[in-house]
Amino acid sequence: MDVEHDADLAVSGIAAAIGEPARVRMLYCLMDGHARTSTELAVVAEVTPSTASVHLARLKENRLVKVFSQGKYRYYSLAGANVAVALEALQVAAGSSNGRFVPSTSTQLRTARTCYDHMAGAVAVSLHDRFMRLGWLTARPADHKSYHLTPAGTRVLEHLGIDVEATLALRRHFAFACLDWSERQPHIGGALGAALLKLALRSRWVVQELDSRALSVTRVGKREMERRFGVLI
Repeated sequence: MDVEHDADLAVSGIAAAIGEPARVRMLYCLMDGHARTSTELAVVAEVTPSTASVHLARLKENRLVKVFSQGKYRYYSLAGANVAVALEALQVAAGSSNGRFVPSTSTQLRTARTCYDHMAGAVAVSLHDRFMRLGWLTARPADHKSYHLTPAGTRVLEHLGIDVEATLALRRHFAFACLDWSERQPHIGGALGAALLKLALRSRWVVQELDSRALSVTRVGKREMERRFGVLI
């Protein structure tokens, strides 16, 4: 009973920490995976630097952000991919409707963006669906939101330069269905999703916009994703 009570308190504490507009703006600003100073986050949150410091202390206390120091500066970032997944899910819940879903997200963000360390948006959803259709990924029987990479998928990804064995060995969830905020369909989250984004950035298939979550798909990216995966962009 005490364990359940402690869990309830932890959840309510996190919900209260998120549930303030200035802190929400800070958290979603950090969804692009870039660390920022408290001064930069104060501008984003539209509060004074001293107030920003109080907000960031609250977020850090609830393990929503982490901080590292470099010289005289302190940089804040999301505490981990699990925080980004939760924030993405909250956006889905906030925009839910009983009627037919019509996305209101800007075209650029809807096409491709970062979700912390993996790719989200229409392109990421198309890659997810194509990987499933080609039999490269399969849902685990015990948990349909958790994915297993098949031998065929392993061969393809290793040929592209992804070290599958090293990715599997990471101390995090390997691959799972992350519900996409703008598309309301899953994209690939976890270590595999992060590896795919690194591949896309390294190969210049996508380029991250300056100080934004938006990803621009390059001409090379459109050609290669069609050639290698059958995804038309």
